[in-house]
Amino acid sequence: MNRPVVAGVDGSPSSLAAADLAAATAVARSRPLLLVHGYLHPLGYGVPLNPYDLGVPAPTAESERMLESVAADLAERHPGLRVQVRQVAGGPGAAVVEESRRAELVVVGSRGVGGFAGLMLGSVSGQLAQHGHCPVLIVRPEEQPIPVDGPVLVGVDGSDSAAYAIELAADEAERRDAELVLAHVRSPEHGAVAPQVAAEAATAGQAEAAGLLAEAADRVRAAHPGLRVTERPLTAASPENALVEASGEASLVVVGSRGRGGFAGLLLGSVSQALVQHSHCPVLVAHRPEPADD
Repeated sequence: MNRPVVAGVDGSPSSLAAADLAAATAVARSRPLLLVHGYLHPLGYGVPLNPYDLGVPAPTAESERMLESVAADLAERHPGLRVQVRQVAGGPGAAVVEESRRAELVVVGSRGVGGFAGLMLGSVSGQLAQHGHCPVLIVRPEEQPIPVDGPVLVGVDGSDSAAYAIELAADEAERRDAELVLAHVRSPEHGAVAPQVAAEAATAGQAEAAGLLAEAADRVRAAHPGLRVTERPLTAASPENALVEASGEASLVVVGSRGRGGFAGLLLGSVSQALVQHSHCPVLVAHRPEPADD
């Protein structure tokens, strides 16, 4: 099944930056690109006003022209690109979440039309990060050029979700001929304890972090023998802030959709959510793709 790379497009600068990165990714992976625009009724609903009218609102000519213009521009700037456009009646988040069931990758901007700094909950990027059915790449921040140098950074915590994130991060680092940085953040010891007890706890924590990183690095090196892999143990009171800060030197940060202790249906954990909102580079949320239809 030749799953496409999907980009949500609403005409905003953020979505256009996402579409451009999606086009480059589609060409690099020899995949088609699908541009999706979820449109609403003029009063804000994706359903007809008349409850007895079983039809759905027609897409507007303006949005159709916008999509066709974006597609033509991308095809001109990315030789070999195969691009299609689709309008879906419904909210933009729901439209792209549904398309993610059949996609290899979804790329969205961090803010759309009417967005503002810090907005996350309920946004298209937020909905995709939480509910996507395949890996979701969030392009942010749109005020800065998308970085191309720097390593691929991924968090390691021993969870199944992080294990899949490491797989994706290694694949991305290999495609980019970039270094892969495996980062594990542990909290410092707290409380009034005897110095010897604190030292023993610190030593045990360091050993656990080293073990997790070494195990992850061994798996990556076995699957990608030529890849440059760095193990980076970090100690910080806030894992979220530590990884957000580390993202400032990266070209991409990859994060699992749930961390240790997560369960099916749980929304993004605090670390994942912090990176999606505040990372200094694009963020890839590692949702496992759904099985292809027969």
